[in-house]
Amino acid sequence: MKGIIDRFEGDFAVIEINGKTQDFPKRILPKKAAVGDVVEITGNNVKILKTETDKLRKEIEDLMNDVWED
Repeated sequence: MKGIIDRFEGDFAVIEINGKTQDFPKRILPKKAAVGDVVEITGNNVKILKTETDKLRKEIEDLMNDVWED
């Protein structure tokens, strides 16, 4: 399943999956995982999907630029 890291709370990562959040132990995430990363979760294995993360960040940046244009 795929999700987006929403935030970290103590020893847990809160990950949004299909519009709902779920808690996962931070220890199963890669050390470089950050808020906003798109991840693929398979059992206790979490992989950062760099291409999808970069695409999502670009989309958000474009939306922000559209909102703040003069």
